[in-house]
Amino acid sequence: MQMFMVVSAFLAMTGLARAGAMLKVGDTFPTWELVDQTGAKVASTNFAGKTYLLYFFPKAMTPGCTKEGCAIRDHFAEFQKAGIDVVGVSFDDPKDNAEFIKKENFPFRLLSDQEHKLAAAVGAADSPTRAYAKRISYLVGPDGKVLVAYDNVDPSKHATQVLTDAGQLKPGTK
Repeated sequence: MQMFMVVSAFLAMTGLARAGAMLKVGDTFPTWELVDQTGAKVASTNFAGKTYLLYFFPKAMTPGCTKEGCAIRDHFAEFQKAGIDVVGVSFDDPKDNAEFIKKENFPFRLLSDQEHKLAAAVGAADSPTRAYAKRISYLVGPDGKVLVAYDNVDPSKHATQVLTDAGQLKPGTK
């Protein structure tokens, strides 16, 4: 047990313990490629030069995830006006995400991270075997760097929080 703690402390101090750790403001968001609800590939390169909100949600069509998605939907015109693209990510398969979009009339894409690789890389999963993604989000700038990192997201307040934060960013960072 003591050896495990020593190794864990060493990994944490050297930055080698990455899985499950949230990115920080200014960190470069990792490159990624996932499939959306139609099965089409979507990659971080699609957002190069743009600001985007990438939000993780635990499970399609559950109460909290519906509340969060609907709040973003209801403020979607404001996201567009602010120049922010929106994309949701879960471990659900594309078919489940397609049903979720259709049922709730979401105007944005939902991506499937079924291998949990992106989630593990950015702190939405502490291991690739985690059953559900943590409810976290990142506002990523046009240069691919994290502008704001959100942990412990409140589904009913998240959309307005992101829009408020985006409005407070320095000119030229949106």
